[in-house]
Amino acid sequence: MTKKYFPFTIFHLPILRNKMENGRFRKWKIERAFTLIELLVVISIIGILIGLSVFGLQNARQTSRDAKRKADLETIRSGLEMFKADCNNKYYIGTSLPAILRGIPPVATYGAGCLAANIYISATPVDPTSPSRSYGYSSVAPGTNYILCAALEQSTAAIPAGCANKCVVACNYSVTNP
Repeated sequence: MTKKYFPFTIFHLPILRNKMENGRFRKWKIERAFTLIELLVVISIIGILIGLSVFGLQNARQTSRDAKRKADLETIRSGLEMFKADCNNKYYIGTSLPAILRGIPPVATYGAGCLAANIYISATPVDPTSPSRSYGYSSVAPGTNYILCAALEQSTAAIPAGCANKCVVACNYSVTNP
């Protein structure tokens, strides 16, 4: 029995099959399949589409983080308004918010209704990319107004008045008392 020479290398993609016909083996038959070039074209197109979608998702991520920042500032504003309602019509006085905003005992400053048992914000929100960014807060005596600041990723607005050096990066969005 002579050894048949196989005319194709393993790198050829057409499928070669030895078929049996009438009890005898036929010569190698080439069945049509995808070529290497066709597969490479499809893989490269898929790679390009994946690459484009990654850049599109980056913009969506920034937008969602900015929306979270705005929502966080509204949550803090709501807590500060409840604090003001209970505490002698004054906002929390300080240059940063505590981790838990609760009533403060000094009756002379905040009044008798400002009980330490009252919790207005159970956990003060932090920036989604903390510690590289943070929220700024400032309210000085007598506590009649405040400013909350945040640094949005998709905003080119100027630094609002009162927000200089409040955030880790330049603040460009602010919320003040109503």
